[in-house]
Amino acid sequence: MRKTASILVLALACLIAQSSSPYSLTHTYLLGGDGSWDYVVPDPPHHRLFIARQNRVMVVDEDTGKLLGEVTGIQGAHGTAIAESSGHGFATSGNEQSVVMFDLKTFQSLKRIPAAEDADAILYDAPSNRVFTLNGDAHSSTVIDPKAGKLITNIPLGGKPEYGVSAGDGKVYANLTDTSEVVEIDAAKAAVLRRWSTAPCKQPVSMAIDSAHHRLFSGCRSGVMAVSDYQAGKLITTIPIGTGVDGAGFDPAAGDAFASNADGTLTIIHQDSPDSYRVVQTVTTPQGSRNMGLDPTNHRLYLAAAKFGELPAGGRGRRPVLPGTFSLLVIERAPASH
Repeated sequence: MRKTASILVLALACLIAQSSSPYSLTHTYLLGGDGSWDYVVPDPPHHRLFIARQNRVMVVDEDTGKLLGEVTGIQGAHGTAIAESSGHGFATSGNEQSVVMFDLKTFQSLKRIPAAEDADAILYDAPSNRVFTLNGDAHSSTVIDPKAGKLITNIPLGGKPEYGVSAGDGKVYANLTDTSEVVEIDAAKAAVLRRWSTAPCKQPVSMAIDSAHHRLFSGCRSGVMAVSDYQAGKLITTIPIGTGVDGAGFDPAAGDAFASNADGTLTIIHQDSPDSYRVVQTVTTPQGSRNMGLDPTNHRLYLAAAKFGELPAGGRGRRPVLPGTFSLLVIERAPASH
């Protein structure tokens, strides 16, 4: 009996240690180059990252921080989608209302596909074998055939989309930031099925998914993360996060959700159950580090960071990124102690 009790106590201690193991900055890679940035998109099978940098997409080795190449010929780079089955990548060129298709091995641009105004985030849905852009000002999603690199259709969304995810079951989800809603898209039919409110969350932007428990995580500019049950099509709860969120992630192995915020914080939220969540840590990050990518295979978070100059005359707009200061930060959890 005592032996059994000892084993239970040890197991409980291990679980507590695992759930409370702190995250910390483990590597900083100076990448340099001019310009601001947007989405950081991991490519787990090849251990690399695609990072949008205004007029190009940088391709970076996850393990060494080495620049592997760049996708050029882009004006207003935002998001990258990876369609491994066709060997093609897709990068939004927002200022040109288009998408650049490129070779995943050479990073050479292959063709330009028309999209819509403010083509921003972009994602690949494997079940339908389609690419979906999220066009902010156009309030639409452009659907693309990734093999042929051809426009299939444009879907009116009824609001301004920000980031989205594929659920892997034939559905695609996106935040509508101006109406504070989540919209559900039937990928094969290219049609909106449902929408629901994220209130009290306002301005949902970033999104992550827990497909095992059918949960969506929407990072909201109102300072909370909204958790939705996407099977029921309803909000479950909200959890406080930092301000200026623009990135989100969920690591199913750790049961942790993440929000990267412009105020210089990374909020870490633990999932006690599909309906119960709590903030377990706030990691200090450089001001402006609001974009991140999570690689679920190595459980590392990759954040973009840089140093900034003074505000433009009049005090409006964003502070410029100082040339040569752009860096990639690696944050990971300490090994659990037993």
